[in-house]
Amino acid sequence: MNIFNRYLIRNVFIGFAAAAGMLVPLFTTFNLINELDDISPGGYRWTQAMMVVLMTLPRSVIDLGPFIALIGGIVGLGQLSKTLELTAIRTAGFSIFRIAMAILCAGAMLTIALGVLDEWVASPLQQRALHLKNIAMAQGSEGDNNGNLLWARRDNQFATVKSLDEHNQPVGIEIFYYRPDLSLQSYIYAKKATVLKSGAWLLQGVNRKSWAGKQEQGEALSTLQWPSIFTQMSLAELTMPSDSFSVRQLYHYIHYLQDTHQPSLEYKIALWQKLGRPILMLAMILMAIPFTFSIPRSPGLGSRLATGVIVGLLTYISYQIIVNLGLLFSLNAQLTTLAAPTLLLVIALKLVCRFNQQH
Repeated sequence: MNIFNRYLIRNVFIGFAAAAGMLVPLFTTFNLINELDDISPGGYRWTQAMMVVLMTLPRSVIDLGPFIALIGGIVGLGQLSKTLELTAIRTAGFSIFRIAMAILCAGAMLTIALGVLDEWVASPLQQRALHLKNIAMAQGSEGDNNGNLLWARRDNQFATVKSLDEHNQPVGIEIFYYRPDLSLQSYIYAKKATVLKSGAWLLQGVNRKSWAGKQEQGEALSTLQWPSIFTQMSLAELTMPSDSFSVRQLYHYIHYLQDTHQPSLEYKIALWQKLGRPILMLAMILMAIPFTFSIPRSPGLGSRLATGVIVGLLTYISYQIIVNLGLLFSLNAQLTTLAAPTLLLVIALKLVCRFNQQH
């Protein structure tokens, strides 16, 4: 890597920092406003809302990655173009294609950094933040929580959990056993349970009923050990939205859902979306080339930035619409999440080649 490549990469990273400095505080403010709407007396406090926003800050940076790549590329190259340094670099023998490869290298570095941040920092912090919020809101909640928080299936056995206590132990457990003809064989209700180290659950306050023909038998037990059919992931993790999972968590949970014949499309899309985001980021940073070389003598940097923001926003919204439509119509997860970023990357490469030939 020669001095010109290093210089281009350094300036593009300065652009990334400038873009992040502009976008992250703005979207963090929006997140804070949303969190403040959930504040309740005796429950979720404003100090906890601030903590949740700070803990989800790495997730905001990752979600804004394609935006940062596009705006950062425009800022970095635009500043070089404004000071005529880009012209000097081209005079030294650098083609537009070589410049594009240099900023693509910067984009790859940013992509790797955000991937590491997502897997080992953003996902754990986001899950802790959501757990903190859930506990606080449960303490301030008046009345019962309707519906079931978790459910699982294995063969003809179904289980549901109504809620988790402050120690992440299950509360309100219902277990259904069905015969092959789908008639109910037995039913167990437990007020609460303790998850043992072996993975089994020690049910407490148990009522058990069973049916044989037209006869019904019932008994009350103080405790009952039950071999849990839930995955070995912690119950607190299972209550989190799919976008808060790390790649490792998604991989294990998808296999668990498939092994127990449960729907897994939402988590497959979340997994492939994490793989599609780097492609989208590389495409977006290449799109900075047309913004820089299409009209080099007009417009200032501000107009290019405004156009870049519009393009980035439309791209982000379109991608989210495509992903949600794929989930709604149960489309192939890889096609849903990878087709649009790959198409945009191909278009960006073709534009780079076109400008390289014209200039």
